[in-house]
Amino acid sequence: MSTITPPPEMSADSDASDIRSEGMIVQLTPPILRPYVYLMRLDRPYGAWLLLLPCWWSIALASQGTWPNVWFLVLFGLGAFIMRGAGCVMNDIADRDFDGRVARTANRPIPSGQVTIKRALAFLIFLGLLGCAILVQFNTFAIGVGVLSLVTVVIYPYMKRFTYWPQVFLGLSFNWGALLGWAAVQGSLGAAPGTLYAAGILWTLGYDTIYAHQDKEDDILIGIKSTALRLGNATRGWLVFFYGGCLALIALSGGLAGLSWAFYPALIPAALQLAWQVASVDIHNPKSCLLRFKSNRDFGLLVFAAMVVGQVLG
Repeated sequence: MSTITPPPEMSADSDASDIRSEGMIVQLTPPILRPYVYLMRLDRPYGAWLLLLPCWWSIALASQGTWPNVWFLVLFGLGAFIMRGAGCVMNDIADRDFDGRVARTANRPIPSGQVTIKRALAFLIFLGLLGCAILVQFNTFAIGVGVLSLVTVVIYPYMKRFTYWPQVFLGLSFNWGALLGWAAVQGSLGAAPGTLYAAGILWTLGYDTIYAHQDKEDDILIGIKSTALRLGNATRGWLVFFYGGCLALIALSGGLAGLSWAFYPALIPAALQLAWQVASVDIHNPKSCLLRFKSNRDFGLLVFAAMVVGQVLG
C-alpha cells in the first residue's frame, strides 16, 4: 500500500483553500489519515451541524410534552457527522474534474491526488456501513424512511450541471432528518414533520445561496449552475422570502405538534438571527458570505431550544 502524502499545511490554510489544518481533530489524526479527515470535512463541521439540526428539531417536536430523548440525540449526532462525511465523499467523486479548476476546492484530497477514486469509493462504503449500523437502532418504519433518503443523496451532486436550483435538491437531502427524527420517536409521519421538512428546504435555499456566492465567478467559468447565479443582485429579496417562509412553517409545525404558547416567544431570537443575516450579508464579499453561512448553526440551535421550551413549559 503506497503512502498518501498529506496536503502541505501552508497550502491547506491559504486564503484560497477551504481546507483547514489547525483544528484539534486534524492535529490528532496521523498524517497518513488526514486526507480522509479532509474528505469528510471534519476540519469544517458546519455542514454536519446543518444536517443534524433538522433531526434534532424533529425529535424535539415529536416529544409530546417531555424532554427530547437524549439517546436519540446522540445517535443522530453520530449519524449526521458520518453521513455528511459520506455525502461529501460522493460529492467530491462526482465533482472531481470541476473541483480541480476552482481555487477554493483544488486542494481537496481527490482533485489534488491525495486520495484515489478507488480508495474514495472504499471509504464511502465504510462510512455507509457505519451509517447503517446507527440506522438499525431505530424502529422498522424509521429504517425505511432512512433508506429512502439515499435517493436524494445520490441525485444532488449532479443537479448543478442541469439546473440553477441545485439548492432545492440539497434541501431535500439535508433536511430529511426532519422526517426521520419524527419517525424514530413516533413510528409514523404526519403534517407536523412534513411542514418542518418544507421549512428546512427553504432554510437551505437561503443559507446555501449565500454560500454559493463565494464561488460564482469560478462557477461561470466552468459552467456550474447555482441559485447565486440565478438570483444575482436580487438575492437579498429572495432571502427574505426563503427565511420568512422557513420561520412561518417552523411556527406552523409547532402548532401542528401541539407545542405550548412558550414556543412562539422563544422563537424570536432565531427570527432575529435570520434577519441579521439578510440585513448584513455582502454577496460580493466571500468572507461575509462564509460568516453568515456558518452562523446558521446558531439559528438551528436557537430553533431547537425554542422547541424544547415549547414542550416543557406552558
